Amino acid sequence: MGADADLSEPVSHADEVRAERDARLARLRYPEGWLSLVGLEWLHAGENRMGADPDADVVLRGRDAPPFAGSIEVGDGSVRFVPAPRADVTLDGRLVTGPLELEDDLDERPTTLAIGSLRFHLIRRTDQLAIRVRDRQAETLASFPGLEYFPIDPSWRVTARFEPTPNRSIAVPDVIGLVEAQPAPGIIRFERDGNELRLDALEGPDQRLWLIFGDATNGDSTYGGGRFLYSEPPDGDRVVVDFNLAYNPPCVFTPYATCPLPWPENRLPIGVAAGEKGYALH
Repeated sequence: MGADADLSEPVSHADEVRAERDARLARLRYPEGWLSLVGLEWLHAGENRMGADPDADVVLRGRDAPPFAGSIEVGDGSVRFVPAPRADVTLDGRLVTGPLELEDDLDERPTTLAIGSLRFHLIRRTDQLAIRVRDRQAETLASFPGLEYFPIDPSWRVTARFEPTPNRSIAVPDVIGLVEAQPAPGIIRFERDGNELRLDALEGPDQRLWLIFGDATNGDSTYGGGRFLYSEPPDGDRVVVDFNLAYNPPCVFTPYATCPLPWPENRLPIGVAAGEKGYALH
């Protein structure tokens, strides 16, 4: 056989799904992933005291949290962190010694501060602000047993019809009771077991579509709040949607997430026995 012979074999659909699941698991086990969340504290105008003191406005949980770490000051159009004297708060490994303006998570790089194993940053949901806290040594991260899945089923990799809806937006609810308008570039339509089904699609990265959907398995074998899924980029009026890659929203793993929920049009009347199963918090 010549030296230039191609010995590679085509990657199967099952191999592709397993590779995506392995990558998903690695992201969850990342020390600052969703499993490391230990706090979500909403801010009010003015001074918000931060620390391990249970009476603080922003309570820090973790063995490295001091009684008082500083304050988050919310003013007109600005949010800044003011460290307490001798507080060991760092930014990119450097000690924070004075007031610091905070970028929220709508920025590509929110300002992330550290106290020992704790990490915290500002998040913005509509017109509300909060501090999200992670602990690289969180028990939820250390005790994570992994994920359960339905068997890989090629029939759930569907080629759907894509109907563009330019300049359209959808009011998307979330678990904390907020509603936010999201760009909705199209509708996907497909058939399953004689049922004509449709889902509104939101914008995803790299021209992919983001699907937030519910189905008849929710509250039984899957999370009651639905699941997420990214499609491939549409090709004309067709788009490939692989429900074997459906995954749980962060709220399955932590009470400190602000997950969007499927709206009525995105609740399928059938069960989707594909992708991630539910997860019980330990």
